[in-house]
Amino acid sequence: MGEQHLEAALPVGVDPRRHARALARVHEAAIAGETLPRAPRTVIGESWSRVQRLGIDPDRGPAVPILGAGELEQRRRESGLTPLLPLLRGGLLSLAEQAAHIMVVVDAAGHVLWRDGSNPVRHRADRLGFVEGVDWQEESVGTNAIGTALVARRPVQVYSAEHYVRAQHDWTCAAAPLHDPRDGRLLGVVDLSGPAATVHAATLALVAAVGRLAESQLRTSHLTDLEHLRGVAVPLLAKVSGRALVTDRHGWIAAATGFAPTGRLPLPGSVEPGPLWLPAHGQCLVEPLPGGWLVRLVAGECAGNAALPTRVALDLRVPGEPLLTVYGAAGEWTHRVSPRHAQLLTALAAHRTGCSASQLAAVLFGDATRTVTVRAEVSRLRRIVGGIVVGRPYRFADNLEVVVHGSAAAG
Repeated sequence: MGEQHLEAALPVGVDPRRHARALARVHEAAIAGETLPRAPRTVIGESWSRVQRLGIDPDRGPAVPILGAGELEQRRRESGLTPLLPLLRGGLLSLAEQAAHIMVVVDAAGHVLWRDGSNPVRHRADRLGFVEGVDWQEESVGTNAIGTALVARRPVQVYSAEHYVRAQHDWTCAAAPLHDPRDGRLLGVVDLSGPAATVHAATLALVAAVGRLAESQLRTSHLTDLEHLRGVAVPLLAKVSGRALVTDRHGWIAAATGFAPTGRLPLPGSVEPGPLWLPAHGQCLVEPLPGGWLVRLVAGECAGNAALPTRVALDLRVPGEPLLTVYGAAGEWTHRVSPRHAQLLTALAAHRTGCSASQLAAVLFGDATRTVTVRAEVSRLRRIVGGIVVGRPYRFADNLEVVVHGSAAAG
């Protein structure tokens, strides 16, 4: 999740009831299309704009789908969140019950998987339709901490009339996204929700801290699994000739022979046993192992020719999930890149003749002196994408077709 500025919905020292009345005036003006008495917080204003474009009725909201019992259980199993429940409950449930809140855990698609905490608040949530199995995305129920955190990919607190749908104005909620440290994938969100009168400026910081602890637990578990895989990989690679490595299912390298690899092999989203083309290494052969893959790097002229890419597509249409696809004679490779690398690739796509380090620094950071940071980022990117990005000046390789869908956000 990383360290970041947390903007609480209730400023310290401000009277909650007076603040709620001020927010209601802003909300009413926004709904009526009138001049706002003051601007809402940026994260709220952006969310209101999204849900207005969706045509959500602020009085009723749309009909919200609810999962059946069987599908709810399946989503729980597949979410990757079950191992985190003891930590999340241990960190938040006691407070939730004492402060008249409920703790809610949702998956990456916004479905409420678990709901614990104060019984009176749970009954109140039932009347709102805030139940297990419900879809609580912005596009389903308007601006709210859960749905908005899923879009913003950062901790969000929403108080009273900052909710777009009026039926939620009696609520306050604070939510933090949960990511899988192995690949950066969004797993879901943890949230504390309760009556608006129970709002507290410190709630968001607490939820964010518990979210970071949960991600840390996943990271520790991943390192343990990688160490177990290393115990299998070392004796196996001792019998392999040529360049090869063993990775887990997410591409993290347990051991290698014949060369010194980086910490992670950028595998495509879907891997099958057999031939595999990687932009940074060319043609490979993949064999399954318990918990991972044996990847043999194929040498020779044939492998080199197959590695030549012909087309690059950068897809930025899903917020926080930039995807890069490289096409070549041997097939295609799709990998999720970081927001910063997405920005860098977008800049290079806009300047096909190339950019100096200082020019890229000005684009990425608004500061042309940050050339050391730019060179480090380009170096990391080239370890992933290989020769599609070249230097002196930095640019996409010649004769590549480059396509960008959407626009890059700041990373």
